[in-house]
Amino acid sequence: MIQDILKDASQRMDKSIDVLQQEFTKIRTGRAHPSLLDHVSVEYYGSDVPLSQAASINSEDARTLVIQPWEKPMVSIIEKALLKSDLGLNPNTAGTVIRIVLPPLTEERRRDLVRVVRAEAENARVAIRNVRRDANSDLKELQKEGEISEDDLRRAEQDIQKITDEHVAKVDAKLTAKEEEMMAV
Repeated sequence: MIQDILKDASQRMDKSIDVLQQEFTKIRTGRAHPSLLDHVSVEYYGSDVPLSQAASINSEDARTLVIQPWEKPMVSIIEKALLKSDLGLNPNTAGTVIRIVLPPLTEERRRDLVRVVRAEAENARVAIRNVRRDANSDLKELQKEGEISEDDLRRAEQDIQKITDEHVAKVDAKLTAKEEEMMAV
């Protein structure tokens, strides 16, 4: 039972780190990368699908993304979806090709983005600590019911803390890497 709780806690903490990584990919660094548009969805034959399923997305150079829809009628739909997205991008359409030129980031904007990155990292740390709290309460419940001894409880709590520390260290490493990426010109 203790191993199940530890495994579940570790998996939930891994999910928190995955969510953090997804949030980090949404925050742009001034370099054009197709993953910047991963969370943009468009209406394609009556259902919402990710943009990557309705068009090919490539980076032409360091600051330009090129989107080529699979079908000509999708050009205007994709253009509207990009304008509605929270990315603040202005698509330029030339025939069936949509180009997005990312403006260069100012020093002030980079600092603002670093604050956003730090906030996302803190959210991930809080989520990891919440998982630790849940796991510890599950363990205490087992101990109350007499299924594990007090010594087992203490050992399991120490194991949970080790897992928590490892995951917080991963968050810190991702944060440091993203901050360096953000401040690089």
